[in-house]
Formats: sequence, C-alpha cells, structure tokens
Amino acid sequence: MSHPIGSGSEIQGAVELFAWSFEPAVIIPVAMAALAYGCGWTTIRHRLPERFGPQRPAAFAAGLGVVVLALCSPIDVAAGHRLWAHMVQHMLIMLVAPPFLWAGAPLAPLLLGLPLSVRRVTADVLAAPTVRRLLDFLTHPTTSWIAFAAAFWIWHLPVAYELALTSEPWHHVEHLCFFAAAMLFWRPVILAWPARSPWPRWAMIPYLLLAEFQNTILAAILTFADRVIYPTYAALPPTGALSALEDQSLAGVIMWVPGSIAFLLPLLWLVVTTIVAPGTVPRLEAQPALRRR
Repeated sequence: MSHPIGSGSEIQGAVELFAWSFEPAVIIPVAMAALAYGCGWTTIRHRLPERFGPQRPAAFAAGLGVVVLALCSPIDVAAGHRLWAHMVQHMLIMLVAPPFLWAGAPLAPLLLGLPLSVRRVTADVLAAPTVRRLLDFLTHPTTSWIAFAAAFWIWHLPVAYELALTSEPWHHVEHLCFFAAAMLFWRPVILAWPARSPWPRWAMIPYLLLAEFQNTILAAILTFADRVIYPTYAALPPTGALSALEDQSLAGVIMWVPGSIAFLLPLLWLVVTTIVAPGTVPRLEAQPALRRR
C-alpha cells in the first residue's frame, strides 16, 4: 500500500486514475482467501444447498473486491495527501467490506477449502478449550463493539493518525486494526451461519445506533473544526482547489453521510425483521457439524 506523504505536488489527477499498486501484502491474502473459499463452496453447496446458494460467493467476492479497492486502487495513493480520500478508504475497510464478507458465510467454505492436513490441524486448534474460550470472548457483542469503538477513536487521535501518516509499517497496523475490529463488529449483526449470538436479534438495534452515534460525533468534529487537526495535511503542498481545512471538512461529511447510511441500512433491516414483521427472514437453525473429509 503506497503512502506518498510529501509527494502530493507530483501526483496529478490523471496519473492517479491508473495508480493501482497491487500490493503483495493485500493481493496474496485476498487471492488465497478467494481460492480457499471457492474450493470449499463447491463442496458445501452440495451438502447444504439451502444455505450456500450463488449469493454467498458473490457476497464474499464483493467483500474481497472492496478490500482491494480500498488498499490497492488510486484511493490509497490519494489517501497519502488528502484526508477525504483517507476517510473513504477507512469507510470501505470498516463499513463495506466486512458485511459483504460475513454475508458470504465464510467460515465453513474457508475451512473446507484448506488442504486436508491443514484443515485437521486448524479444526483441532479451534476445538481446544482455551481457544474456544478466547473466541467466545472476542466474538461476544460487547467485546466486538468495544473493539470497534476503540480502534475507531484511537486511530483518529492526532498522535496515532500522524504516526500512521508518516510510517508505512504503522499505516499497515492501522488498517489491520480497522479491519479486524470491523470484522468482529459486524459478525453479530450479519450472524451468517453457523454463527450464534448470546444476545437477541433486537439487541443489534441499539448496538448499531450507538455505533452510528459515535461515528456522528467524530464526523461533526472533523466537519466543523476551525483548525486542521492533523498537521501533516496542512504541511503538504496544495494538490487542488481544496485547502487543508476544507479537505478535513469534506472528510467529516463523508464520514457523516455515507458512514451513517452504512449503519442505518442494516438497522432498518433489523427493525423490519425483528419488530415490524418478525419471521419474514428465515431463522438460522443449528446444523450438524461438518465432517472432515
């Protein structure tokens, strides 16, 4: 992932249209996930056709595509010297890709797509009591929400954000934290098979409302601030008509409007399916554990 701080004056809009990086640190994991999922889905769709129709791989592929778009496209280049582009990148990583990936119900296909020896070792590790307790803790909605909010606020503090702007390794760490926290956050919302939640479905309504509220707070801070919060952007040479302060306000609007929509759409779906017309969406019933081949 390129992060050309200080080179903004050398990057022109026409060039950025073709500035795809295809970073190995992104492309290799994405390709491996796509391959494993595809192999696993061709097996499990015969066992559970009602659970794994063509919409599942389509959703998973869309999620992987959004990850590539966020981290390898001209958006990543522009994020090095435009806060609004960096905000688009973060929204894609945290609010768009994870719901699509979970909608693909990836756990079973990914496990089945592994080589048999690797699958057996992975299954044994996941079945270990200590690992199960750790996973239960990490995937609990309370932990997921706190992790999401913590990653969101900590990495938008000026000291942490500036660190990510000026250090390529920390920039990768920032994106990894955003993505991991977002995957945890969206899991109980999508709750794709075979996931279970200790909370009732209606509890995801305040879960999303509170997340949207804290998103709105930071968006308002960025939109209405009378000074540049991240000094690096103010120090960069101008790259267009926007000043650094106007760029910051635009970033806040992007977080506020598209960001709020990303929370409100699943929230409305939950209101309809749990309060207005419960039972309209089939309940995710337990299924027998997948046998090892």
